[in-house]
Amino acid sequence: MPKAPPRAWQRMLSGRRLDLLDPTPVDIEIEDIAHGLAFVARWNGQTRGDYAYSVAEHSLLVEQICARLAPGWGARWQLAALLHDAPEYVIGDMISPVKAAVGPGYGALDDRLTAAIHLRFGLPAVLPKPVKTLIKQADRVSAWLEAVQLAGFAEADADRFFGRPDAALTAGLRLVLRPPVEVRDAFTARHAELMAAL
Repeated sequence: MPKAPPRAWQRMLSGRRLDLLDPTPVDIEIEDIAHGLAFVARWNGQTRGDYAYSVAEHSLLVEQICARLAPGWGARWQLAALLHDAPEYVIGDMISPVKAAVGPGYGALDDRLTAAIHLRFGLPAVLPKPVKTLIKQADRVSAWLEAVQLAGFAEADADRFFGRPDAALTAGLRLVLRPPVEVRDAFTARHAELMAAL
């Protein structure tokens, strides 16, 4: 008897069945994304505090930094910034050294999930290069802040790995850890605001 192929789908709390090898927009729900990201720890959980610093919290911060980098950017690209790590609700947040060890398969999986998520919420499957570049810039600013404020990095080390951001860009940005349910609700609410503004 031939061996059945390994299961490549995950059942979500919404009841959706997401095929990781062939994800479709109809199987994507924002509640699943928000819930999953609120429970996925950044920095492999190696942060100070009583709660993990979640990918949902990071995503909210990156979206906020994008608004500072490009005032008036518009809800469409702010939504793209909020969803920039959305595939991690399924595949988790791998630190860069692990991604390098896993190889190109991780990137292909991430790209498939990203395309389905983008299409579900009215974004292009592949973002324009300037948009992607600005989100990546905000992501690096966020990483610097997280490294210094939560992950125990000295500023000199954070500067070396992530580049020192402009002080005006980070002014007033203090990272506060919240329970996952609060972060999930904040992520869902911000998503609703941005969708309403499209």
